[in-house]
Amino acid sequence: MSEAARQVWPTVRSIPVSAVTDAKPPGRLRPARLEQVAGSSGSGRDTTGGAATGVGTAGARARASSGTHARANPAAELGFSGDPGQHGDAEDGMLHAQRAWDATLATNRLDDQGVNAERQRLEVKDVTTAVGLLVDGWPADVRTCVQSVIDHTDATVLALDLGNIDGAGDVLDDLAERHPGRVAVWHVAERPHWRGSTATWGESRAKLLHLDESDVHVLMETSTVLRGDALTPLVAAVVEGAVAAGWRGVDPAGGREVGPGRVPALTGDLMAVRRSAALGALPEDANYGRNADLELSLGLRGELVVPQRSLPVERLGTHDVPADYQERESRRNYDGVLRMLSAS
Repeated sequence: MSEAARQVWPTVRSIPVSAVTDAKPPGRLRPARLEQVAGSSGSGRDTTGGAATGVGTAGARARASSGTHARANPAAELGFSGDPGQHGDAEDGMLHAQRAWDATLATNRLDDQGVNAERQRLEVKDVTTAVGLLVDGWPADVRTCVQSVIDHTDATVLALDLGNIDGAGDVLDDLAERHPGRVAVWHVAERPHWRGSTATWGESRAKLLHLDESDVHVLMETSTVLRGDALTPLVAAVVEGAVAAGWRGVDPAGGREVGPGRVPALTGDLMAVRRSAALGALPEDANYGRNADLELSLGLRGELVVPQRSLPVERLGTHDVPADYQERESRRNYDGVLRMLSAS
């Protein structure tokens, strides 16, 4: 697309939003699980990063929805030892119960082995999903990142080009022309805050949320690439009741990576979130993304999870941002995280 044909808005704020976005939960998503965080102390979430309350097995999902713990030997409550080979009267109703239990255990074991992929795809097939990208340079990474989403998922890509730095906006236009209907691009003349201009992470991310009309919005960085379908497990977790699911979990208080399972916070390099929930939780005053993604996580009401099985995701490398800027803005964002932790 030529410069003359391209629509370039002067600022992020000037981009019009035609759709009215609200906080009404989409009908295709189950209600967010709130009971596990209500009335608790501290951050309101399990900070161990363990898998005990994750979403990896049918049994775990049942325990999460019922709020009860797994019984040591449910078969014993029915009068059986739990031995799958135990014999009895073929007409005995209790024997049928035992066999049903054995089948459930076998199904759960298969689920643990990753055979739930097709089930997850069926669960999310009617859920609309869009990947939001802030593009501020590194055109080669932009091409690889966007192409990986197109190749491995059915999600739409919503890209906000800040200043066409190093021709990154041109790459987006080329991808949009090659893949009609899969890539939507908004160009602004305003350059990123970290380059000395005024386009901030918070305002830009908020604009993408308001431009999106999907059920699930995916925050993704252009330094992240999919080597397979990493979105279906994330979206499936949201469909099942999580408010957000991501590639990496973090304990903000301890400053360490945690997961899989239920986690206190998620990083923004790849995070699927209920769009309606994110609208009110995003820190729009954040100039820079590092630690602002943690602040977003803490602002969400509900369960945050990292899927049990490893996701096919790769980092292309770090994007060079001036060290003094990173330190200053990351610290400012982390101060906001600490305030949220102390207030919870």
